[in-house]
Amino acid sequence: MSERNNPSGWGRPPWKIGFSPARAKLPKESAFVVIGAGFTGLAAAAWLRRLSPTQSVAVLEAGRIGVGASGRTGGVALSETAAGDVPGLGDVLGGMQEILKELDVDCGLSLPGAYEIGRTGNGVGSPIRWQDSGDLHVVAEVPGGSVDPGRLVSGLGRAAERLGARIFENSCVEKIEWGPQPFVRTARGQIRADKILFATNALSTELSGLGEAEPRLTLAVLSEPLSDKQLLQIGLAERKPFYTVDLPYLWGRVRDDNSVIWGGGLVSAPRAKNLEAIAVSAGEAARLIRSLESRVRGLHPALCDIAFTHRWGGPILFRESWLPVFDWHPKSRNAIVLGAYAGHGVASSSYLGAWAAEALLGRRDLPRWGKIGG
Repeated sequence: MSERNNPSGWGRPPWKIGFSPARAKLPKESAFVVIGAGFTGLAAAAWLRRLSPTQSVAVLEAGRIGVGASGRTGGVALSETAAGDVPGLGDVLGGMQEILKELDVDCGLSLPGAYEIGRTGNGVGSPIRWQDSGDLHVVAEVPGGSVDPGRLVSGLGRAAERLGARIFENSCVEKIEWGPQPFVRTARGQIRADKILFATNALSTELSGLGEAEPRLTLAVLSEPLSDKQLLQIGLAERKPFYTVDLPYLWGRVRDDNSVIWGGGLVSAPRAKNLEAIAVSAGEAARLIRSLESRVRGLHPALCDIAFTHRWGGPILFRESWLPVFDWHPKSRNAIVLGAYAGHGVASSSYLGAWAAEALLGRRDLPRWGKIGG
């Protein structure tokens, strides 16, 4: 595997992906080609086979499944897009639950709600009282929760393969030759496709027609397990994930073993859209991680001496509108582009991946809010 497709410089998150697809020869043609084996691509592949079990589905992954955003997210599941609720979006969390149940995926999904925290108001009654550029406290509670990202990637991969989709790792797509039946060219050969789903998010913006979007590397650290007393003292005893609604940005969640993920900070690529060149152990990324650890220790006296066990980064894609992309590819009505979740993809990706499968089968329309360039 090339370094480009295995960005080890991004550090190691604390979970593992416990699934590897069966090896197989790349087919010459496939009814559906899904590009990207993260949450979106794997959910879409599984859903395509569930709805249309006689049609072939090939999933092409440049590296290994979950190597990008899906395997490196913090695992916070939220109900809306980064731009808020949008017309026709529907019940994201409920839809995700139904999809995972149907696909028999156990990812430790827990939906106790989530805290929106900020620095406005007096914070009366807030379980969180942190010092962070002012008094940081709960300003609202919203639907949400968390998943184990490694288990979610693994479960979706198993479901897709069990239902008959074929997953090809180390199959970086190099070029698409557009036509009535597009040819997808990879380092392992080419596939003629009837329809294509681009589910690659921040790592192939030119291929998917997302030159407008801005990829960054978001950063996270994991603390050692805290005691129940410490969690109570810092206001996380109810184990609800949290994120700020103002700047400076901070988000996080408690894991099953009482360790806590803390995230904040974005790093731009040293050259335009070259995220693979970033290493979290050097340069701006390392400085921001040290700053994040210092910031967390200063939030509350109960955190002043905690140790950190993991440090990592993951790709994230933003648009100016903060809306996801969910549209036909600019060059073909036989291809859909889905991504740019701007940090809200844990629940949306599986939910919208299934929606994309239905759209590729002609059973559902695409939303108006996901236009490329919109």
